[in-house]
Amino acid sequence: MRYSLPALSTKPYDGEEIAFLTQHGKEKLIGTLLEYSFRCRVKHVDGYDTDQLGTFTREIPREGTQLEAAVRKARIGMELTGCHLGLASEGAFGPDPAAGMMPWDVEMVVLVDDQQDLQIAGIAQGPARMGHIITGSRDELLEFARRHDSPNHALVLRPEDVPDAPIVKGLKEQSELLGAFEQAIKASSSGQVFCEVDLRAHCNPTRQVLIRKAAENLVERLFSGCPSCGSPGYWVKGLRTGLPCAWCKVPTHEIIADIWACPGCGLEHERERQHKKFADPAHCDNCNP
Repeated sequence: MRYSLPALSTKPYDGEEIAFLTQHGKEKLIGTLLEYSFRCRVKHVDGYDTDQLGTFTREIPREGTQLEAAVRKARIGMELTGCHLGLASEGAFGPDPAAGMMPWDVEMVVLVDDQQDLQIAGIAQGPARMGHIITGSRDELLEFARRHDSPNHALVLRPEDVPDAPIVKGLKEQSELLGAFEQAIKASSSGQVFCEVDLRAHCNPTRQVLIRKAAENLVERLFSGCPSCGSPGYWVKGLRTGLPCAWCKVPTHEIIADIWACPGCGLEHERERQHKKFADPAHCDNCNP
């Protein structure tokens, strides 16, 4: 549910320089949006191998939470440029939060502001284009590629049973994929390869859509000023549930209010949802166990 947000009197970060460390083309998805929205200057930083902070192909595990990884990346960009503002993007993949059956992507775009001691994150999530296959068949491999929208989405391939074998990434054209397949088959004692969708941003258009939406959410949050201190980033941080059942009046899991919070002064405020006073009995554990 949308509310009338306290608008900031001036654009935050007008004329400021923001360091953005990325090596996978995200500056085209995020940088221009922030520059247009705030009249800031997004400085693309590529003098650091961000794969050292973790890879989707698992040879280097990511340390910490998604937010911690994004903040770490932003701070590296700030250190390399001397900027007091840093920007970073981080994705996380897994099963969908509802049924756990669908591949899911949560994208986060974080702004770190050392002058105001703020960390503000825009978030977007949705179905992911991901999957893998273990096969020794060219036809099965090509069918997997077709099913996962290759060449629009790139693939990653390696021998199935050689842990230290080189991983070939960014495979788009059929000739490249089959060439990597033949090399991996020769290196594999089982005669099979492991192939999966490349989840790096520049190789995965489905992910690019969510990164852009996360950046748009960050812009919305930055334009939302705290009613107490005026800091940007006043936004929903949690929910209060317990809407009473229309039949038995027992509290349910349905939402009563959104909890808004300021990342600057720590102000928290509840805003009740006015859409209904009672929950549908179908969602009541007492009436519909």
